[in-house]
Amino acid sequence: MTEPHATLDAWIAQEAEIVQRLDAGPGPGLARPEQIAGKTGLEMMQAMLRAEIPYAAIAKTLDFVLLEVGPGRALFQGTPLAQHMNPLGTVHGGWAATLLDSALGCSVHTMMPPGRAYTTAELSVNYVKGLMPKVQRVRAEGKVIHCGRQLATAEARLVGPDGTLYAHATTTCLVFEAPSPR
Repeated sequence: MTEPHATLDAWIAQEAEIVQRLDAGPGPGLARPEQIAGKTGLEMMQAMLRAEIPYAAIAKTLDFVLLEVGPGRALFQGTPLAQHMNPLGTVHGGWAATLLDSALGCSVHTMMPPGRAYTTAELSVNYVKGLMPKVQRVRAEGKVIHCGRQLATAEARLVGPDGTLYAHATTTCLVFEAPSPR
């Protein structure tokens, strides 16, 4: 079994490599229609990781980053900081929920064929342990459970480098024909 500090070091190294690549790319923002035309959701997410198209600005705002994507899977890593704390002295549940929602939504996004899109219809988060900034990184891994023509469901877990579970979540997404760019 890997020691938590070795795991944390590996996590931080992977994050640094990806952040360096993303910072050299277009940065946060919206992809132009011609950049994503004809691409599957997985191809879009892979292009984002290669820094060929912008990534979501919320990731920079809330100190998290997309690390990996695959069919039906998305892995994010976040840095819980003092600025994310609530008045009770723990990291705000909304920060954890946003990180989980990103992993869930992007896992669904990887399953979209060209011309299809999705939106969250329901998000359910269960918090099982208070999160503090002393936990230097957490990971949220989203995995699709079902993806059909109209609905998709996914689940995610938020864990620390020592394997501690902080929260888990599920989502139901509506799947629809993507609107045409104007």
